Amino acid sequence: MEEIKTTATSNHKRKMIAAFIFAGITLAGIITGFFYIQYKKTHIATDDAFVDGRIHTIASKVYGTIKNVYVNDNQFVRKGDVLVDIDQMDFDVRVKEASSGLDVEKTKLSELNYKLDTAGKQLEEFKAAFGAAKANLELQEANMKQAETDLRRAEKLFKEEILSKESYEKTKTAYDISVAQLKAVKEALKQAEAGLETQKAVMKQSAAALNPQKSLIKQKEASLGAAELNLSYTKVYASADGYVTRKSVESGNQVQAGQPLMAVVPLDDIWVTANYKETQLERVSPGQKVEIKVDTYPGKVFRGKIESIMAGTGAVFSLFPSENATGNFVKVVQRIPVKIVFDKGTDPEHVLRIGMSVAPTIMVKDEGSRVKGVKGSSENDKNKNLNP
Repeated sequence: MEEIKTTATSNHKRKMIAAFIFAGITLAGIITGFFYIQYKKTHIATDDAFVDGRIHTIASKVYGTIKNVYVNDNQFVRKGDVLVDIDQMDFDVRVKEASSGLDVEKTKLSELNYKLDTAGKQLEEFKAAFGAAKANLELQEANMKQAETDLRRAEKLFKEEILSKESYEKTKTAYDISVAQLKAVKEALKQAEAGLETQKAVMKQSAAALNPQKSLIKQKEASLGAAELNLSYTKVYASADGYVTRKSVESGNQVQAGQPLMAVVPLDDIWVTANYKETQLERVSPGQKVEIKVDTYPGKVFRGKIESIMAGTGAVFSLFPSENATGNFVKVVQRIPVKIVFDKGTDPEHVLRIGMSVAPTIMVKDEGSRVKGVKGSSENDKNKNLNP
C-alpha cells in the first residue's frame, strides 16, 4: 500500500510540474505573441524592395562612324569627360560649305549697299539738277514777261513812228528769243523731273533688294550655326559623374542619331524603392525613419527615412494596366512604391549598386496617423508625397 501511495504522489508531482511547465510555455507564448504584434505595429517591413537611382543614357545626336572610344566598362568618369569621338570629316565639310555660302551672300549684300549708296548720290545730283532747272524756269519766265512788256511798248512807239523799224525788229527778236528759251527751259525741267522720278524708282528698287538679301544671310547664318552645332556633337561627353555601364559601342561602329551608346550611373545619388502592400501603409508618412538591410552585406544595417509615397500603385503605371471592368475581376492586394532616401554619411566602405535587393523596415508610431496625401492632409502634404 505504501508503494502505491508513493507512486501516486510521484505521479501527482509530475502532473503538477507538467502543468506548471505548460502554463509557463503558454504564458511565454502569449507574451511573445503580444510583443510580436506590438513590434509588427511599429515595424512595417517588406522584402519587395531594391536600390534605385538615376541612369543617364548616353546617346549620339548625329549619325556617323565612331573614331575613338575613351572609356571601358565600369570605369568612373567625371561630368564633361569625352567618352566617344565621331569622325568629323563630313561635318567639317558641311561647316566649310555653309561658311562659304554665307560669305557669298554677304558679298552680294555689300554690292547692294554700294549700289544703294551710288543711287543715293545720283538722286542728290538729280535733285540739284531739278532745282536748277526750276530756278532757270523762273528766271526765263521773268525775262519773258520783260520781253513781252518791251515788245508791247515798242509796237506802240513804232505805230506812232517814234521808234525806228530797226529798233522794233530788235525788240521783236528779243521777245522771240525769250519765248524759245522759255520753251527750252520748260522741256529741260520736264526731263529733270523725269530723271528724278526714275532715280527715285531705282533707289526704291535697290532698297527693296536689301531685306530679302538680309533674310538670306540670316538663313545662311542659321545653316552655318546648325553645321557647327552638328560638328560639336561629334564629341560625346559624360552628363554626370558616375560609372560607365551597358557600353555597346566600339571604334568603327556606325551609329545613328539618338542611338544609345552607353549609360552613366552615379552611385552617390541612390535611394530605395520599396513596394509595400496597400494594407501596410495606413500609418506610414514621409519623414519616418527606416532601417535597411541589404542582401549583399549580411548584418549591416543602413538607415534612412521616407521621402515620398507614389501617387498610384505600380500596376496603374505598368505597360498594360489591369482592366477591372471586364467581368473577370479578382481582388488582389496592390503594392504602392515608397521612396526611401539614405541618411547622410552612409558607410562609404559598403558600396550600394542599383538593383540590389534590400529589406527596409519602417519605424512608425503607435498612433492613429494616416498616409499623408491620401486622407486628411493639406495640399502641401499632397505635393510632398509625389515622387519627383
